[in-house]
Amino acid sequence: MSFEEFLNNKPLFYDKIDLERMPEAYGYVENSLGNYRIVHIVGTNGKGSTGRILAELLRREGFSVGHYTSPHILRFNERIWIDGSDISDEALQESHEKLMGWLSKETADALSYFEYTTLLALVAFEKCDIVVLEAGLGGEFDATSVTKRELSVITPIGFDHQAFLGETIEEIAGTKLRCMAKDVVISPQPYDETLQIARNIAKERGSTLYFPSKLLSGTLIEEIEEYSKRKGWPFFISENAATAFASAKILTGKVPDPSSLESVKLKGRFERIAPNVILDVGHNPLAARAVAAALDLKRPVLVYNAFEDKDVDEVLKILAPFVERVEIIEVENQRVMAPERLKKAIESAGLQSGEFEGVKEEEEYLVFGSFAVAEAFLKRS
Repeated sequence: MSFEEFLNNKPLFYDKIDLERMPEAYGYVENSLGNYRIVHIVGTNGKGSTGRILAELLRREGFSVGHYTSPHILRFNERIWIDGSDISDEALQESHEKLMGWLSKETADALSYFEYTTLLALVAFEKCDIVVLEAGLGGEFDATSVTKRELSVITPIGFDHQAFLGETIEEIAGTKLRCMAKDVVISPQPYDETLQIARNIAKERGSTLYFPSKLLSGTLIEEIEEYSKRKGWPFFISENAATAFASAKILTGKVPDPSSLESVKLKGRFERIAPNVILDVGHNPLAARAVAAALDLKRPVLVYNAFEDKDVDEVLKILAPFVERVEIIEVENQRVMAPERLKKAIESAGLQSGEFEGVKEEEEYLVFGSFAVAEAFLKRS
C-alpha cells in the first residue's frame, strides 16, 4: 500500500489518546533510527516559526537539519523539511516502506495519524545531524516526547486544546513543561505562572533554564529586530527569532550571523501573500492578541472561520477593534463550527458578517483562523 493510501485511512482526530501505544511503537524502531541530536519545540504559539528559523540558522552553520512541523497547509510534504526543502513524494514513500518493515501491521494500523507521521519523520531524517522536532498539541504525553531530546525550546504558552490539556494556565503549562530536557530555552511568556512552573519543574528535574534576553547581547537582539522589520515580520516573530538564536547558541556554542535570517521563509506566519492580503494560521486568543498588535493595515476585512472547540468569542472580541468586518470562508472539515454559532459570535463582537466571495483590490484583508482556513483561502486564490 502506498504511503498516501495508508495515511488516508487514518482519522486525523481522536477523542481519547492511548498513552502506551506510541512509546511501545517507538521501542520497536528506536535502535534503527539515525544518530541525530534532537531539539524539542513545545508551546501553544510560535512553534512553527521558531522551529523553522532555528533549522535555517543551523543549516547555515553547516549542519544537515531536519524540521518536523504540523499541520500542513496544502501538502503533507510541508511537515518534513530537510536542508531547506520539503520532502519529496519519493522520499516519503521510501521512508514509509522502511518504517512498515520495522513495525508489525497491527502496530502500524493502530497508530494515530500524528503518531505514525512522527515516526515517519524520524525515519526520513536518518542522515541529518540535528532534528528540530515540533510537538503537537501537548508536551508530557505528546507523540514527539518519546524521543531522547538534547534541548527543549519553550515558545509562548496560552489557552488552547483545554479538553486535552486542562482548563487553567497552570494545568496547561504543567502538561507542556513536564517533558523538558536537561537544557531548556524559554521564550518570553504571556503568563507569569508559566515561568514559575518552569522553574519548579526544572528544579525537580535538574534542568537548566536559559532566557534569550540573558544569552544574547542587546546589540544582537536589535540586529534581529532590524532584519525582522526588513522581512516584514511583526514583533512576535522577532521574539521567536531571538529564541531561535539563543537555542542555536546552546547547541553550537556560538551565535549565528543575523544575516542568516535573510533566507528564512515562513509560510502562513503573518505572511503577506499579496499587496493587500496578510495570511496567519493563528487560531486562539494568544495568536489573536499578537496579530492585533502587529496590524498596521487600515482596518482590514477579516476572512475567518473556526473549529467548534475554539474560543471564537474571545478571538473576535480581541480582533473587533482592529478589523472592518468579517467575511466567513467555507471550510470543508467535520470539526468546523456551525454557521449559526459563528455568526452569533461575530454579531456579539459588534461586527458585521457576510460570505467571503473573493479579494477586492480596493480592500485590505487579514486571513486568520487556522491552517484549514489558510488552505481554503489559498485554494480559492
